[in-house]
Amino acid sequence: MLRIITTFWAFFYVFLMVAQRPYKQNLILMGSSFDITVIAEDSVKANEYIQLAINEIERIEKLISSWDKNSQTSLINKNAGVVPVRVDKELFQFIERALKISKLTDGAFDISYASMDKIWKFDGSMSQMPSEKEIKASVSKVGYKNIILNKDKTTVFLKVKGMKIGFGAIGKGYAADMAKALLAKEGVTAGIINASGDMNTWGKQPNGKEWMIAITNPLNKNKAFGLLPITNGAVVTSGNYEKHVTFNGKRYSHIIDPRTGYPSSGILSVTVFAPKAELADALATSVFVMGKEVGLNRINQLPNVECVIVDDNGTLNISKNIKIDVL
Repeated sequence: MLRIITTFWAFFYVFLMVAQRPYKQNLILMGSSFDITVIAEDSVKANEYIQLAINEIERIEKLISSWDKNSQTSLINKNAGVVPVRVDKELFQFIERALKISKLTDGAFDISYASMDKIWKFDGSMSQMPSEKEIKASVSKVGYKNIILNKDKTTVFLKVKGMKIGFGAIGKGYAADMAKALLAKEGVTAGIINASGDMNTWGKQPNGKEWMIAITNPLNKNKAFGLLPITNGAVVTSGNYEKHVTFNGKRYSHIIDPRTGYPSSGILSVTVFAPKAELADALATSVFVMGKEVGLNRINQLPNVECVIVDDNGTLNISKNIKIDVL
């Protein structure tokens, strides 16, 4: 009898999974393209789930936006060098995690990059490099060590007047993480939140197979180096193959080192696999700034984090625990 019952439930589970299928919606959120995919029984239920994800992403945007003059982030920036600002616990913890990544990457990642003067242009209009003096001045107000947190009062204080923080490098990843957590809590067995290339997955496809991600060749976007499975995790790719400038034969990325004001060089793309998109987002940017050798070394020291780097020569460089199914 036990064997018969077990067989029945196994059959029922397979039937249930086959009955479900992916539903996908593309929309603009946080000023970027989002693809939200959920596995559901029908379109009505799928649309309910997708709307929940949209509501959550919009909530996060209101919390962290530096464009909204009424947001807590804008209030922090407005009071730079004046007074500490009390914020919601969620925003406080978000900033706290960002500062931990800054320490981990020796400042290669820094949310105070928003203080940087925009002297580099990657729209084809630059005819010469900015002067050393201009570059140095551009980062004079940047520095994560000048972001002071008071955990007891949940306040944030920017020590330097005119200093700003922004979450362009991790905001979409965080929103994707929160939307994913909410849908999983609501009983959605599997899905993908794709925030302009910041992929966050959970569960498996209806056929029982893992979600797969292609590692794109930045020198030929129509081709891929290989495929990698994602199991309940996130993958983020940063690339400079579309936004860059070249001076004296050297290619400079649109990703700028917040410590020096100089654009990063030597790397075409970085793909980071991590448990959460927020972390993967921050590390992808950081590896660009740190460079191939230092970046790989730092990634290899982190648990459950892997990366793939394509350098200027088109060579694939991978962290120690990655195995790619070559196409």
